[in-house]
Amino acid sequence: MSCQRLLLIGPPGAGKGTQAAKLSEHYGIPAISTGDIFRKNVSEQTELGKQAKVFLDSGEYVPDSLTNALVRDRLAQPDAAGGFLLDGYPRTVDQVAELDRMLSAADTRLDAVVLITADREQIVARLLRRAAEQGRSDDTEDVITHRIQVYEAQTAPLIELYGKRDLLVTVDGIGEVDAVSQRIFAALDGAACAA
Repeated sequence: MSCQRLLLIGPPGAGKGTQAAKLSEHYGIPAISTGDIFRKNVSEQTELGKQAKVFLDSGEYVPDSLTNALVRDRLAQPDAAGGFLLDGYPRTVDQVAELDRMLSAADTRLDAVVLITADREQIVARLLRRAAEQGRSDDTEDVITHRIQVYEAQTAPLIELYGKRDLLVTVDGIGEVDAVSQRIFAALDGAACAA
């Protein structure tokens, strides 16, 4: 079995976006990032973007109702029919249940869930550096700290959930980008996607 339906999880700043691009290219599947979609809508000042901006600027998650609808629509697009890589969704146990319903309706399932781990201090430093380089309003030190706390409270339980489903592949996200990518490819090729 090849890796065609993947999910990336990990704390903010662990390198999910960077690795999503590498995995997308390696496996020939679209990377679907809810964060990128929200930021695009914010910059274009769409109705969704205006609603999402309030939550993004405070470090809160965008409500499930908005997020679920956006992901459902994106997974229904033709380029995702043969596979996809989700980055930033699901973030909560309720969103996992909604994703399960979406995949079941399409008669498919996830092949693997990649957990990228990183030390908290390194995450904060990475995100502050990114904020300076990209001018992102959602990357202040207070917002970063809050996002990490929200992640630990709401998203960390997904690690146990997907672990129980034998889908979880854990990879250290610290180091050179290509080295981390190679660790992910090796872990996927040797574990969940080889079954």
